[in-house]
Amino acid sequence: MAGLPVYPWRLAPDGLATRRQLRALGLRPGGQDVVAQVERPRRRRGPLVAYLYRIDLARPVRPMTERRAAALAKANAARRWCPTCHRDAGYVIPASLGVCTPCAYPDSGQHAA
Repeated sequence: MAGLPVYPWRLAPDGLATRRQLRALGLRPGGQDVVAQVERPRRRRGPLVAYLYRIDLARPVRPMTERRAAALAKANAARRWCPTCHRDAGYVIPASLGVCTPCAYPDSGQHAA
């Protein structure tokens, strides 16, 4: 992103917003390019960077249809399903484990028969 204007954290000009700020306004970038960035310095690491988009070029968020909602529900349900014990874990299974906690740590004895 060379050549973009860089602003200090919380000092971006009016009319620009991050993706999260656009979403809070019910908007999305809508294919526009990044116009600037803000940087927040951190100790011992590189700065946090957030890209900014023009609010006046942003488009409304697409409405959630019944089919999209069903597909999202199905995808989220799949993230809760343990491939080892074939049970709904009741939570999203961490990608770092790949299985539910009782299957990952069998010595804990948490699976009920």
